[in-house]
Amino acid sequence: MKAVLALALAAPAFGFVTPAATSRASVQVHETKDDLADLAKELNPVIGFWDPLGCLNLDFWGLGTEGTIGYLRHAEIKHGRVAMAGFLGYLVQSTDFVSGPHKILPFKGYTPGLTPPEQWDAIPLIGKLQIFTLIGMLESYGEILEVHYCNGGLPGYYPPIKGNRPELWFNLYDPFGWFPEKTEEEKIRGRQVEINNGRLAQFGILSLLSEATTPGSVPALKGLIPVYEGNPMIPFEGDFSIFS
Repeated sequence: MKAVLALALAAPAFGFVTPAATSRASVQVHETKDDLADLAKELNPVIGFWDPLGCLNLDFWGLGTEGTIGYLRHAEIKHGRVAMAGFLGYLVQSTDFVSGPHKILPFKGYTPGLTPPEQWDAIPLIGKLQIFTLIGMLESYGEILEVHYCNGGLPGYYPPIKGNRPELWFNLYDPFGWFPEKTEEEKIRGRQVEINNGRLAQFGILSLLSEATTPGSVPALKGLIPVYEGNPMIPFEGDFSIFS
């Protein structure tokens, strides 16, 4: 576990972006393949631009090439954010503070000592459905944009939602208004660091799940991650199955 924690603490360092990257303008119009080639060099000068499947030449749902680029850019940023939350969540859920005994059970059927994937399996079906409903609500609110990311909007932007409905008491980003206002250059750099950290987190969470389900598959984590007998790709495995 010490090695896993070290990886978490090292994440910001892997998200390093060169100072020259901050000169890039904010995305206000459609991005082209050439724009992404420039961005790739700013994010990682060693690897640079890499599109082995030629996805940037595709046309999804009649959006056009540039609309497709906006869709893919937004999707990558969202996947990175989910991966960062998942990676850090896995570490937190592995601590005794979360997985240990509780005077008040977090949910019905809770058992101390479960690993993070086992904790998910132990959540009652109604609780899992509530979590997915919340995710769906946030996804739908995130699509209500003045300028959509497929039509020239900023990829990764999540709009303020506070007050849009009675149950929306806070914004998803900076819910308590603690973050100071940033300059445009700081915002550009922050978005680029977020992309790199998100990419690293995707490797991180998949490494944890791989080692848990196939011990020894990640040599650096061998013997550090408890074995998980289930399948993390089947979230409702313990509740129902469509094919059996």
